[in-house]
Order: sequence, then C-alpha cells, then structure tokens
Amino acid sequence: MSIHAVIFDLDGVIVSTDELHYQAWRKLADGLSIPFSREDNERLRGVSRMESLEIVLEKWQGAPFTSDEKLAMAETKNSVYRESLANLTSADILPGVLETLHSLKQHGVRTAIGSSSKNAAAILTAIGLSDHFDAVADGTHISKSKPDPEVFLLAAGLLGAEPAHCLVVEDADAGVEAAVRAGMPVLAVGSARSHPGATLGARDLASISIDEMLFMTPVS
Repeated sequence: MSIHAVIFDLDGVIVSTDELHYQAWRKLADGLSIPFSREDNERLRGVSRMESLEIVLEKWQGAPFTSDEKLAMAETKNSVYRESLANLTSADILPGVLETLHSLKQHGVRTAIGSSSKNAAAILTAIGLSDHFDAVADGTHISKSKPDPEVFLLAAGLLGAEPAHCLVVEDADAGVEAAVRAGMPVLAVGSARSHPGATLGARDLASISIDEMLFMTPVS
C-alpha cells in the first residue's frame, strides 16, 4: 500500500524554532529564579504550552501558583516567543523541506501541518509557506496535545485520507507516539529518528527519498 497524504509536524521538521522557544522559556524561568537548561528545554518538545509550563515549574520551591497565574505566565512566554517570530524568514526552512513539498505535489500527494503549536499560522507566514499545505491542524483546533493522536486524526480528516495511508513526519518522541496511536506510519527525523515506534528514520528531509517516503508498507 502506498502513502496518499503526508502530515508534517512544524517545529523541528519544517522550521527550527527550538532556540526561540528556549530563550522565551528561559526568560520566564529567570524571572522566577528557576534553573532552566537546554536539557530541560528538550523535555518540552512536542507538548503543549501549558504542559511545558508545568515542566518548567517543577523546580519551583515556593507556594503553588493559581490557574490564573499559570495562564498569565504562559501568555507572557508566548508574547516573548511571538515577538521573536518576526525574525524568522525563508532562510530558516530546514534542509530538504522545499524539495520534498515540490516532489509530493508532483506526485499528487496531499499535505498538511499537524502541530500542537498555537502559532503555526504565524510561523508559516513568516517563512513564506502558508500556501504550501492543503490543510493545517494546530493547537487552536485541538483540546489534547501530543502524544494524544487528536491533531493527526484531525489533519487526516481535513485531507480526506485514511489514517493508515497518512505518513507523519515528526522530530519529537511525543509526536511519534501520537502518530502510532493514530494508526499512521511515521518518518522520524532529528533526535527522534531512532524511536522504536518509527517506521522510518532519517537525519532530516534531505536525507530520504520521495520513493522511500511514499512506497513503504503502512501500518495495519
């Protein structure tokens, strides 16, 4: 069976915003005198903003924060992050992305973004790819973040494709797990490429051929 649609995670697959997220979370953590390292930041990959905040606050030693205070913190972090998005350009698109999207279009394969980020539209606009996908499912459309499969199942529905015929491209363990739970084969790239649940693994999209992506055997 061949692949009829490809669903891409955004951060770490299409564009790298890891440093921007790190700097925004680091600014929030510094303001609370909470230690926050790049290793800590790795734990936030692929999870929602509020879940990320809970991870950041694990080292907080003071009185518990209220829900309203946490919401305000998350919004403060997001404001800093969104301001930094103004510096993104097409030069920040990761290797192999444009070539892959072009080849998929030539093969008649539909594409979507499946991201937990609520900033997907702003990021795609900044890097000039807002018109390159047939559908976008992101954090503004879902109630459950990865590893829940909701975002990928929504993307598949928007594309009109059966889950078993949708290839997910992910760079985070939580995303790979979400795709597996959705019943979709997974191309894991970057730090997730050795994940045991991945169908294929590659350093990035420049390191794998279209034939490898499209003519694998989907999960049963």
